[in-house]
Amino acid sequence: MKDDSIYLEHIIDCIDRINEYTEYDQFVFMNSQMVQDAVIRNLQTLAESTQKLSDELKARHPEINWKALSGFRNILVHNYLGLDLPQIWVVIENRLPPLRESLEKLL
Repeated sequence: MKDDSIYLEHIIDCIDRINEYTEYDQFVFMNSQMVQDAVIRNLQTLAESTQKLSDELKARHPEINWKALSGFRNILVHNYLGLDLPQIWVVIENRLPPLRESLEKLL
């Protein structure tokens, strides 16, 4: 769990940075390329970090959709020209808070 805890903390840090950059405000996100770039980079890092977690941890916590996080990373990295910013905001607003809460419980 020691190595896993490092990645879990890192994922939570990424979520916190995203919240800081967007100020929890869709307008801020949608109207600043710099904020979009920072958020997308942190989403990539967050998703990449989930892939570093042990298989044992993932197996013990199937309530977290690890496969979807991995797939989201692939979309962010490989489909960078076709990213749907409103859909990314939906992820930020609706998916990150419960993910953060679940990860806090794992720590």
